[in-house]
Order: sequence, then structure tokens, then C-alpha cells
Amino acid sequence: MTTQVEGTLNIGGKSLYTKTWLPEGAPKAKVVFVHGFSDHVNRYHNLFSSLAARGIAVFGFDQCGWGRSVNTPAERGLTGGTPRVMADLAAVIKTQLPTSPADPPVFVLGHSMGGGQALTLASDPAYDDSVTRHVRGWLLESPFIGFAPELKPGALTVLVGRLVGKVLPRRQLVNRIPPEHLSRDPAVVKSLAEDELMHNTGTLEGISGMLDRTNALSSGAVRPRGDAVRSVWIGHGTEDKATSFEVSKRYFEEFLGKVEDRGFKVYEGWFHQLHADGECSEEFFRDVGDWILKRCGKEEVGERTGAKL
Repeated sequence: MTTQVEGTLNIGGKSLYTKTWLPEGAPKAKVVFVHGFSDHVNRYHNLFSSLAARGIAVFGFDQCGWGRSVNTPAERGLTGGTPRVMADLAAVIKTQLPTSPADPPVFVLGHSMGGGQALTLASDPAYDDSVTRHVRGWLLESPFIGFAPELKPGALTVLVGRLVGKVLPRRQLVNRIPPEHLSRDPAVVKSLAEDELMHNTGTLEGISGMLDRTNALSSGAVRPRGDAVRSVWIGHGTEDKATSFEVSKRYFEEFLGKVEDRGFKVYEGWFHQLHADGECSEEFFRDVGDWILKRCGKEEVGERTGAKL
């Protein structure tokens, strides 16, 4: 039996929608979840319920500009630039960090755009590591470190967007990702197409910031700091048509050397939404839960897990 609790959280003067999935009994661990572009936390219900059933509490929130944190059409995609996005994410994580030794360890799980945001916060020295040092581990589902070929924009499009964005940062731009590119499950594809909360609308400032973060990660200019990041796990499907499996694999192999406790799981033939890719998603649920639970008890101290390719 799990319990779901809805609420709001005031961050940076904005009210964000939150939802927590609580296990029966005291949690063994806590996960702060960061969703993807044009997404919202209620679309990850099966993953969160699975984790809660294993004793892992999940705290999810709809980011500024997305999901139920949007009240008017003008707020769609209105995330602000990267400094604002990172400040919001750090502030949210801080509300969930342990305040006593008896509290469960906290992990951060990010999907797609949210995976890129989490990795940036954990890696970029421009941001205060006083929050990241208290995160037990970072898990990234299909992180946005690079575009899949199907979605990669042309250089001219990017250049024009950046130039216009400097003048009209709040200018909205619809960027629809075909639902059939996200999941192999026909029922999921249908629900994605019909979900009114998935507005597919970003702002030029927000999209430019997302591209800048992606470029910094994929080039290795930003990589996790070994003294502040204790554990990183990446899961990616080989047939992802939204974010690049190859770029994620290269990032893991070339830029995570300072993180001793790390893992990479290849999901052969899977699409972008590992959490909603049909019945096989149970395997992803299990992998995420296993990685977290193995790092919660005293028995895992000193354990190190290398790449699994």
C-alpha cells in the first residue's frame, strides 16, 4: 500500500505543484524527481508506485512553466534562463535533504531534459555544491546530453533562435516531439497525444539555455566533480529518437572518470521513455530500485560498481 500526497512548494516566488509517493512504513530512501520537456510528474506514476512499493519515497514536482505549475497560457515554458533553472532545482532538492542522521538518504532522478538539468547542477562549478554534496546519488534516464538524429536542429535554426531570443526572451515557440518517437506502447502514444498538460511550448530563453547546457555537457566542458558527486547511474535505450544514446554512452566513457561509483545500463531496442515503453518497463523500475537500495545500508559502504555496457 502506497500513499500519494499532492501539494505546492513556493520556490523563487512561484508556486510549484508537487506530489509525493510514500511507502508503507518508514522510507529506506527518498528520490527527488526532475521531469522532461513538456512533461509532468503524474505521467511517471507507475515508476513512482513501483519504487514506493519497495520502500523508496518519491518527491516529484512540475517545473516552472510545465504541467500543473502553469496557470495561464503565457506561463507555458516560462522557465527563465539557466541560472534561474538551476537555482530552482537546487532549492527544491534542499527541501528534501536529510536534517538528521536518522533521515533516509536522498537521490536525484532526472529524465531527458531533467536528466541534463540534474547532471548540470551536479557538475558545473558555477553552482554551489553545498546541496549536491548531500545527495547520495544521481540517476539519469535517457538524459538530454545530445539530440537524437531525428530531432537535431540545423545550425541556422539554432543561430536565428539565439539572436531573436536575446531580444525577445519570453517569445514562445512550439516544439512538438512526435509521441510515436517516445514509446513503443500504442496506449502510451495515444495518451501522450491527448494529454492537454503537455503543451510542447518553450520560450526562446528557456530553449537557448537548454541547448547551452547540452553543449557544455556533450563537449565535456562540464563534468561531475569527484569530490562532490558520489554516484552516477545512466540508463538509455539504443533506439531513442529524442535524445542520443551514443552521446550518453560517450559521456559515460570519457567524462565520468572522477566518479568511482558509476554505472551505464543499455536497453537494447528501447525508446525514449524507459518508464513507459510497454511491459518491459518493469525491468527499468527494478534497475532503478536496485541501484538505490544497494546504496542505502551500511553494507554498501566502500562498494564500487563499474560500467556495465
